[in-house]
Amino acid sequence: MTANSTAPDLADPRETISDEALVELSRRTPERFGEIYDRYVSEIYAYLGRRLDRQAADDLTAEVFLAAFRKRETFDPGRGRVRPWLYGFASNVIAVHRRAEARRLAALQRSAGTDDDREHGHEDRVVTRVDAGSAQGRLAAGLRALPDGDRDVLLLSALGELSHEEVAQALDIPYGTVGSRLNRVRRKLRAALGGVNPLHGGSDG
Repeated sequence: MTANSTAPDLADPRETISDEALVELSRRTPERFGEIYDRYVSEIYAYLGRRLDRQAADDLTAEVFLAAFRKRETFDPGRGRVRPWLYGFASNVIAVHRRAEARRLAALQRSAGTDDDREHGHEDRVVTRVDAGSAQGRLAAGLRALPDGDRDVLLLSALGELSHEEVAQALDIPYGTVGSRLNRVRRKLRAALGGVNPLHGGSDG
């Protein structure tokens, strides 16, 4: 690099640094990983809260970022971006706490059709796209019945709003597998909901 180079200095706090550059920089300056935490902690916390519950999210969000920090040397920007990489760690944490997720879904299923004002963390963003009442209970039951891998694909897409490519990166599965799993899941949930598409509402023609 010449003395006249205009390439940004990654150590200069005035520069807007990409997530990927921050992870690379944190390998030499570990405290810079805190900026990744600041950028994504609210999003990862919300995702864990919807998949598990708020108490679990309180306990486990730091665990996600600690795991990512410890694995920062293995991050490869050629394989994808930081955001789905973090969701991969979140998925790993959820996998260790499947019982909590099952309890959350069971509670959501039992509460279907009630008019209380409790806050449901788990599948609200999916559930609210179908009719209220019994449909919510059927959806929760359908989600409980899904294999873990299929449920992860669906909820990374629906709750995390990850693209197919990002879901593939997060779960370390082939891109084509994401589409096939989503199609299979949608068919199962439509059947459970009497023809209602769980991601759009209304009936499929």
